[in-house]
Amino acid sequence: MRSPAINFPPIVVLLIVYPCGTLWARFVPTRQFTTFGLCWTFNTGPFNIKEHSVITLMAGISISYAYSTDALLALIGKPFYNLPMSWGFQLLFTLSSQLIGIALAGLFRRFLVWPAALIWPNQFANTALLHALHDHSRSSMTSANGWTISRYRYFCYVMMGMFVYYWIPGVIWQGLSVFAFITWIKPNNVTVNQLFGGFTGLSLIPLTFDWTYVSSYLEDPLLAPAYAHVNTLIGLVVFVLITTIGISYNGSWFSDYLPVNTSTTFDNTQSVYNVTRILGSGFTFDLEKYKGYSPMFFAPTFAINYGLSFAALTAAIVHTILYHRKELWYRFKASRNQEPDIHMKLMSKYAHCPDWWYGVLLLISVCLGLATVLAYDSQLPWWAYFVSLIVALIFLIPCCMIYGIAKIMLSLNVISPFIAGYMIPGKPIGVMIFKVYSTIIVGQAQYFAGDLKLAHYMKIPPKTTFSCQIVAAVWACFVQIAVMNWTLGNIPDVCTRLQKGHFTCPNGRAFFSSSITWGVIGPQRMFGPGSTYASIHLYWLIGALLPIMFYTLNRLALKSSVRYLHAPVMLGAMSWLPPATPLSFSSWAIIGLVFNYWIMKRWSGWWHNYNYLTAAGLDSGLILSTVVIFFAITLPNVTAPQWWGNIKPFETMDYLNTAIKKTVGEGETFGPKTW
Repeated sequence: MRSPAINFPPIVVLLIVYPCGTLWARFVPTRQFTTFGLCWTFNTGPFNIKEHSVITLMAGISISYAYSTDALLALIGKPFYNLPMSWGFQLLFTLSSQLIGIALAGLFRRFLVWPAALIWPNQFANTALLHALHDHSRSSMTSANGWTISRYRYFCYVMMGMFVYYWIPGVIWQGLSVFAFITWIKPNNVTVNQLFGGFTGLSLIPLTFDWTYVSSYLEDPLLAPAYAHVNTLIGLVVFVLITTIGISYNGSWFSDYLPVNTSTTFDNTQSVYNVTRILGSGFTFDLEKYKGYSPMFFAPTFAINYGLSFAALTAAIVHTILYHRKELWYRFKASRNQEPDIHMKLMSKYAHCPDWWYGVLLLISVCLGLATVLAYDSQLPWWAYFVSLIVALIFLIPCCMIYGIAKIMLSLNVISPFIAGYMIPGKPIGVMIFKVYSTIIVGQAQYFAGDLKLAHYMKIPPKTTFSCQIVAAVWACFVQIAVMNWTLGNIPDVCTRLQKGHFTCPNGRAFFSSSITWGVIGPQRMFGPGSTYASIHLYWLIGALLPIMFYTLNRLALKSSVRYLHAPVMLGAMSWLPPATPLSFSSWAIIGLVFNYWIMKRWSGWWHNYNYLTAAGLDSGLILSTVVIFFAITLPNVTAPQWWGNIKPFETMDYLNTAIKKTVGEGETFGPKTW
């Protein structure tokens, strides 16, 4: 007999769980914490949360992290700008940047949520888990390749198994996280560490036994379709590995003097670029100081990342026009009279959330953003603030459609500061704020449209979904700002690259480097004619031509495997690299193909019954384990076992960021003589 359903108070989970998730997601590399997974642990006892409450709770706490905190880390973090920024600015900045994207996603839901073609595969684990939590019946042996265990019990076993297992790579043998065993054999060989290293190398032998490295940047591989894994692998090999090796071993871009893969920027003495040496009063660019100091240099993968970001956006626009123009035009004409699929028919019993609700939210959030840039010394003019919103609006539908079809998230994190660098040159704070608004508007629209699709699948009233998301988004902003400030004030050496608890702030460091590139030095000096990285602009053309080539090949051979080639996925999947390493992408693609191609074809019954539950169980167990490890080991400063497996893997040139082919002597420099 099933136990009676009870209402579990969402505020309890929000108060307890969300701060933990915020801490891990903002400061620890390769640990993108999702509070959704942890909330299910409250349901592993003899209680069943009502389905209505579970969905609304999940919709509330699945709000993504606040992208503005990356900029705030760069602004107030001690290793970075170390500026005093008031809580008023931090809260207004975060609230406005988070809510605008939610409002726009709601206004465009007839294009992004209602069409059946936009399946939003990242929500499949959620729907499978929700079903399992309320259906304890055994699977049929004929439909699950001989397995009869109930979905609920299977999820609990996988979750508990991952909880126990993660103590091995997380504490006992940390070398398993990046299993670059060749660098352990040759810890001081530059070439070996560059090619096979997993921290600052290319990970040509992609071995990791740590689920955080697999799922941290592209999320759970079991949720993406097989063609997304294939395209990601092609993009990684062709546009990153082969290109980086070519650049590094012919000395282009002065790569002989730089690590292969890092988001750190360097000066012409191979030291970390000291931005304070080129800043004048009011944190503005000083040309004379710049000429007297040094140009800035990127690791090859960092420079390639800029090019691939350019290419991904042009590819997204061209791909959307070629492949989806008819669908978009049809949706525009039929926006008020959508033809119903089964989900639309079942949702028709609920009243739609009025468009004016989202319109009012948009107006309020835009006004909050305007107050942010006008009331504080933001370096961002009011007109530039509105340009940032327009830039986001242009890319919103193409980026959301690609995420909803292929589960690959495209970002404006490069194109937006590129534009701002030309608009407000020499204003690093203004460029960062411009970047946050344009980038996170699209990012929040992607996340919120996916949540709306989940509510669509689970038949949750649209008005309920709206209310839960808005309440949780506002709560999340306050929590993340509070946790960020607490962490910066209480954890020693936080945000330094070798911080012993791995609270290294990789995204904040990447944001800081980006602010120097676009906001201080500016795109004209970094990528203009005659500059070291001027050839990066060829990627705009590559991104435009690649979908045209695939489209033409597809038309010539309609039933061939060419139809699975997807230019925006191929180019855009690499957007996190660096601070991510090739290890995360290659392991993600390989494991995804094992489950979503090989297992699906060979044991399709098992795959349909248990694949998405496996994804949910792995993520939930990992989250539980990381939280316990944090409170039991990291926070009390307990020393992990000091043995070879926790010491030697972190004494390689790969880990220490010293795998560099050439070094300059005392008083010497490399690079151009004038700049």
